[in-house]
Amino acid sequence: MMAIYASDPAQARGRRVPEEESTFRSCFQRDRDRIIHASAFRRLKHKTQVFIEHEGDYYRTRLTHSIEVAQVARTISGALGLNAELTEAVALAHDLGHTPFGHTGEDALSALMAPYGGFDHNAQAIRIVTHLERHYADFDGLNLTWESLEGLAKHNGPVTGEIPWALKTCNDQLDLELHTFASAEAQVAAISDDVAYNHHDLHDGLRAELFSTDELAELPILDRCFGAVDDLYPGLNYYRRRHEALRRFFGILVEDVIGFAQTRLAQIQPQSVDEVRAAGQTIIRFSDPVFADLKVIRAFLFDRMYRAPSVVEMRARVTRVVEELFPYFMTHTDQLPKQWRKDVEEAGSEVALARIVSDYIAGMTDRFALQEHERLIGTA
Repeated sequence: MMAIYASDPAQARGRRVPEEESTFRSCFQRDRDRIIHASAFRRLKHKTQVFIEHEGDYYRTRLTHSIEVAQVARTISGALGLNAELTEAVALAHDLGHTPFGHTGEDALSALMAPYGGFDHNAQAIRIVTHLERHYADFDGLNLTWESLEGLAKHNGPVTGEIPWALKTCNDQLDLELHTFASAEAQVAAISDDVAYNHHDLHDGLRAELFSTDELAELPILDRCFGAVDDLYPGLNYYRRRHEALRRFFGILVEDVIGFAQTRLAQIQPQSVDEVRAAGQTIIRFSDPVFADLKVIRAFLFDRMYRAPSVVEMRARVTRVVEELFPYFMTHTDQLPKQWRKDVEEAGSEVALARIVSDYIAGMTDRFALQEHERLIGTA
């Protein structure tokens, strides 16, 4: 049974292009399924989090990350009586707008797009699901419900200040009430993203040997996790020991979010999803003590992993790839795939052309970007 403040599919605000409802799926289930079948979702298989896609088979990709986020989100959503299908749809779609090479690629593309309105991966996800996925006869994009689009736009909170152009284009057609907070389902998707990457970045850093298990065992929260494992399993194999400790860490984060959210919901007592939006604060988040501990862990990861010499060296290489591909395609539009050339012919301005080139590069996988750079320009 769903809570009174959950998003009810029977009360959904509809789609930009009206459609007949499915006889066996809710509108939010339909959104989720369309996201899973989207081309952009499949390409997440070869887009990375921190490490470049070809560096190893065991590191997380955007696809495995999105699946992990959705799994966490469904767990939290179920515990809070929320709509699991809407939560999952937002969780699965939240990274669709990421460029190749993780945040490094985004930084490079943002700098290149600065004269043309900029680039923002959250807004790009909106652009993908409202414009760039072109498979349906009746509309561009996936024609998602208002609630799913709202979740993508506002899962990190209200959008204040200058609105990214890609998001503004969507919002002009379908007012997403950007000044308010998102539904509880979208908030769950956002915090599940934090839970997932805080957990798996530790895994990936250990596998890359950027830090040791002993160093992790000295960090807040993790010290308790390793202590509990050592008490229960003295002399446990090295790999099993760290796995047991990290899964306990994972569990602590999920339980903290659920417990804190239950407390906040009991205090606020929202009587509808709109009262969640109007609460004036993020309801689904970590407690203050756990958030403080996570800041220490993130500082450790920033120093030892994100700024590790091997990672910095690769960041420089892939930054150069993006920086060289962008001007190349701006002046060699004949090298864009055939299905993009009609857009180029109708561009009408340098800004419009730059946004087409940005869309194309942002959609590339790590592997394809490297291959295209080598084919067209030379080895980076």
